[in-house]
Amino acid sequence: MKLRLEDITAEAKEITFVEPEMEINRILAQGPVREYHVNAPIGVTVSYYRAGTDLFFAGTLTAQTVATCARCAEDFKASNDRAFRLVMAPKSIGMDGDAGLRADDLEFSLYDGDEIDLGPLVREQLLLALPTRPLCQDDCRGLCPHCGINLNRGECECRSSQPDPRFAVLRSLKIGRN
Repeated sequence: MKLRLEDITAEAKEITFVEPEMEINRILAQGPVREYHVNAPIGVTVSYYRAGTDLFFAGTLTAQTVATCARCAEDFKASNDRAFRLVMAPKSIGMDGDAGLRADDLEFSLYDGDEIDLGPLVREQLLLALPTRPLCQDDCRGLCPHCGINLNRGECECRSSQPDPRFAVLRSLKIGRN
């Protein structure tokens, strides 16, 4: 979705659109966050207005993802929602003295040209909404380190029969009273 600068006025406007999932899936497949796959278009609502040359955006996005749990390796579906705000200033005047402080802010960006492409903004916000370690549930028990059974589905037989080898040294420890 692209907005022409001349259409962004001091009066706030709101748009709702869907961003295709193909580009974000390509980015996810090439990057460090390969556990996720977006399985439907991303729903986006954005309100926007202008104050001088600065552009202000506030919105929400909703994406349906399929991810692989980091503990049990099961695939699960999740809904990822994120609210965002962004201020954009023109590149030509965005590099003055105080812009160095503003450029570090996640809610600040620079624009160039006659159009604002909201696609990269939506993809960036979705990447920020994804947990770094996907879990199918907060209390996922993971896999048994010995037999590999999913402990969310039941207990394994080897769990109680093998003591933790890290405590083997303690078996030979004799504690006496003096």
